[in-house]
Amino acid sequence: MVASERFHPIGIPGQPWGEAERAQWRAARMRRRWHADGVLAPVEALRGDWEVLEYGRLDYPPQRYPLLALRSRGWSDALPVALVTGGVHGYETSGVQGALQFARVHGRDYDGRLNLLVVPCVSPWGYEHVQRWNPQAVDPNRSFRQSSPAPEAAALMALLEPLRDRVLVHVDLHETTDSDESEFRPALAARDGKPFEPGGIPDGFYLVGDSENPQPEFQQAIIAAVEKVTHIAPADAEGRMIGSPVVARGVINYPVRELGLCAGITGAQYVTTTEVYPDSPQATPQQCDDAQVAAVRAALDYALAHR
Repeated sequence: MVASERFHPIGIPGQPWGEAERAQWRAARMRRRWHADGVLAPVEALRGDWEVLEYGRLDYPPQRYPLLALRSRGWSDALPVALVTGGVHGYETSGVQGALQFARVHGRDYDGRLNLLVVPCVSPWGYEHVQRWNPQAVDPNRSFRQSSPAPEAAALMALLEPLRDRVLVHVDLHETTDSDESEFRPALAARDGKPFEPGGIPDGFYLVGDSENPQPEFQQAIIAAVEKVTHIAPADAEGRMIGSPVVARGVINYPVRELGLCAGITGAQYVTTTEVYPDSPQATPQQCDDAQVAAVRAALDYALAHR
């Protein structure tokens, strides 16, 4: 594909950003919603059924964000662990709200069968500013590795380190939005000093599996459950989605550990990343949340049945 001549307004084409460009980008970001209202208050309301863990704090002056996780009150070392993460990209609203809805409505369904750990908003600054990156223009979802440049990723890795070999299933909740193409990919190209190459946005829900451990039957069980809630994205004319080959209906694979993705944070047997399409005229915000919940439930139920 021919590189676009359209350049991002920050920086010089062909030159990676330095601190001045990052500061310019950061200064242009606006706080558009509040983590305290959208995440902290709903988490506090769940204290009766869940143990609330503060696993870290982020200092991004003038804001300071507590990082919270929900843990099963009936936690037992005899049970496997199921991990649900949302808001790794803070702008992806249904990832956050879907995780909270699952915890609120279905968390007790797994009592005595699974230890649940739900982290609804990994990136609070991104949530408030409706951004993919953190304030340093670092993508947390490329930063789950040793000596992580993203404190959001480092804090979650520290929380999970004692548990990583006990996790049976991990569902990481994401969205693919029209703003990925209009805002975030152009910014990424500018930040890295590369040409922006236009792509496409899949029209519907899809999954990203682990190319090192694809688990195709597991992925298709999730697709079947979500299809009852919202439509599944088709492949493009080249048999791809976001540049990757479609390996089964609604599924592409990435090398999740190599890329530093949240989905590679544990040694779980069953791993998937959801991708909801909230800009579809066929989907309401509630359907997007419901699709995330359907994906989590299908993943957990499959893992329990096939452990």
